Amino acid sequence: MNKVFLIGRLTRDPELRYTGSNTAVATFSIAVNRTFTNQSGEREADFINIVVWRKQAENVKNYLTQGSQVAIDGRIQTRSYDDNNGQKRYVTEVVADNVEFLGSKNSSSNSSNMNSSANNAGPTPYDFGDTPEPKGTDIDSNPFADFGSNIEISDDELPF
Repeated sequence: MNKVFLIGRLTRDPELRYTGSNTAVATFSIAVNRTFTNQSGEREADFINIVVWRKQAENVKNYLTQGSQVAIDGRIQTRSYDDNNGQKRYVTEVVADNVEFLGSKNSSSNSSNMNSSANNAGPTPYDFGDTPEPKGTDIDSNPFADFGSNIEISDDELPF
């Protein structure tokens, strides 16, 4: 299984290009904080290259800038090419299936503000034309509405 979930901030504005068959492709990188600190007590980050295709690529270009926070759902891909000097170069990147707009660099940490500003920014990042939009993207909606029977959990069952 090849599945990646990341949350981070864009390190630069997305670059949008079109293939020979006029398919949109956007590239950008995100900084993802590590869960631990180094010996100096500082938290380090990994910088991960992201590739996104089609209508979602155009939405990324139109609505995200450096510092925007995003959640990425995708897969890791490696590829190689020969550079101008004939040297073989290898690239590892995440091909995004979904890009969720979480907020800009200047937005507050209040998730309802971040989600409402992202949802009002224009077309959904999931818009691939004939692909249906996933359910439960509205923060006020019940994500378990179509789940089936109710699940009850008492406080006695919680581990903390």
